[in-house]
Amino acid sequence: MSENMAPPPTTAVSNPPVEALAPNLGDGDIVLASATPNLPPPTRQLEKLAKLIDISKCIGCKACQSACIEWNDTHPEIGVNFGSYENPHDLSSEMYTLMRFNEYEDPVTGILDWLIRKDGCMHCEDPGCLKACPSPGAIVKYSNGIVDFIHDKCIGCGYCISGCPFDIPRMSPTKHVVSKCTLCSDRVSVGQGPACAKACPTQAIVFGTKDDMIAHAEERIVDLNGRGYEHAALYNPEGVGGTHVMYVLPIGDKPELYSGLPADPHISDVVQGWKGPTKTIGMAAIGLAAVGAVLHSIFTKPNRVTEHDQVEAEEMVDDILGPVETAELATPKDEGKA
Repeated sequence: MSENMAPPPTTAVSNPPVEALAPNLGDGDIVLASATPNLPPPTRQLEKLAKLIDISKCIGCKACQSACIEWNDTHPEIGVNFGSYENPHDLSSEMYTLMRFNEYEDPVTGILDWLIRKDGCMHCEDPGCLKACPSPGAIVKYSNGIVDFIHDKCIGCGYCISGCPFDIPRMSPTKHVVSKCTLCSDRVSVGQGPACAKACPTQAIVFGTKDDMIAHAEERIVDLNGRGYEHAALYNPEGVGGTHVMYVLPIGDKPELYSGLPADPHISDVVQGWKGPTKTIGMAAIGLAAVGAVLHSIFTKPNRVTEHDQVEAEEMVDDILGPVETAELATPKDEGKA
């Protein structure tokens, strides 16, 4: 790596470098791009990064929400109270992360508990949004695991929304482009961690290499097991190849309790088929149809009405309507001779 290039961040707690450094993410680090089957291989392999969210440490303060809004300069709509601490009511094209609150009463102990979860893009290893997108290069995945949206190339079709098993991307009603959390790829590219992790006062959100985050999660799970959470687990679903945003769940055997976090997320079969064998078969069918049309135009002649057919037609008209004037039955060819 060049001495003038920013180093990859290994934590979100430390302060960023003060000297001017070139970004460490570029086109040469892209390993996947939407609708780009012949993408050249990356020029290097970056170390896999991840963000770990420990729900047992989260106090629901929403500092992460505020930091996300401030850093990305978004302007989410001011909501109204509807009986929940969630505000705004949902993710949007201006709200990339959202604290979700759910009250849960343990059926065994009867204890009422807050299940708080920071919702946002999971940065899947096998991203369904990227697989569904038909616009070349509108969604890219870097070799460090970050999945990013390139708004200049977005065509506003919304297919990425259908392709996401976590229901995260949101369409802007005015700009007609789709947005989501980028894992602060702009900050990461200059040696900083995500703004949400930097702002978290309890370090419920930590950031670093994925191996380090998994090791840290294992320590947290041991601690939770010792405090009575025997089903505590790391949420890193294999159905999407693993994710680069992971959770430590105290009730790890029931992730759906955390505001509908899917227990076994997978890319839709429709997306898998459309971008897989169905697309190949469809393109082959279109090609065969085009070849057939060309051959038909070469080897077949246009239909022509013979003089015998014309006479028979006139006789049939006479039988049905009675004799008519010859001029009324004159063909364009006959009119031209007149």
